[in-house]
Amino acid sequence: MAQIIDGKSLAKKIRENLKKEAEELKKMGIIPHLAVIMVGNNDASKVYVRNKSRACEEVGIEFKEYFLEESIKQEELIELIDKLNKDKKINGILLQSPIPKPLDIQKAFNKIDNIKDVDGFNPYNVGSLCIGQDGFIPCTPLGIMKMFEEYKIEIEGKKVAIIGRSNIVGKPMAQCMLSKNATVTICHSRTKELRKELKDADIIISAVGTRNIVKEDMVKDGVVVIDVGMNRDDKGKLCGDVDFEKVSKKASYITPVPGGVGPMTIAMLLHNVIKATKMQNMIGNN
Repeated sequence: MAQIIDGKSLAKKIRENLKKEAEELKKMGIIPHLAVIMVGNNDASKVYVRNKSRACEEVGIEFKEYFLEESIKQEELIELIDKLNKDKKINGILLQSPIPKPLDIQKAFNKIDNIKDVDGFNPYNVGSLCIGQDGFIPCTPLGIMKMFEEYKIEIEGKKVAIIGRSNIVGKPMAQCMLSKNATVTICHSRTKELRKELKDADIIISAVGTRNIVKEDMVKDGVVVIDVGMNRDDKGKLCGDVDFEKVSKKASYITPVPGGVGPMTIAMLLHNVIKATKMQNMIGNN
């Protein structure tokens, strides 16, 4: 039976440490500020933004929301980002996704100053991750790496299968694992024989949002399973990409949904805001 990776408890511990860091900054007259831009009326996005607001308040980060109408033009969105880039009080800028079409979210990410890009989606930070330089790593992959560190799960030399190739999780996750000397396979909708790819893996990270895509007969004994998926079962209950009940009987470690990766993603956003604040004020090694 697998050991459960408790993301909720780990995130709580990280938030407590970040609160101490925020208090130290406050003694220097520095209060970290996060600006969150939300375009349109997406209900899920509203929940995510509310959760981020609460987390910021708990740690001691000032949180400012900018709600924009769905009909807003690309130029107006870019204009707001440019304004926040120039505002010295703002340390981090986050554009909540998704945004309505025909707006181009990547153009907006490109505009966010790389030193305020706490989501790690600006091409500068993407490139920094790829070549091993310090920058901002997207929050979900960074949170997963913190989990491996906390539970002392060995990565070097292991075979890692990542399901999903998004710019938010799959691709940066692969770079994170490569940086720790893992052998990485990225699986996606065009992958032939997914079962074969997963059966050979020591570590599986699933981030596609497809319920039960990872089944018991697709994994080997002792596998480490990280479930990034957020789905609903037939009863409307939150669940992940993995058949948790059955796969947990074969795995050595597994994350639950909820209570696994989700809390860590928000904790890493707070971590990145504190890091950005220190960088902008030339404090410490960050």
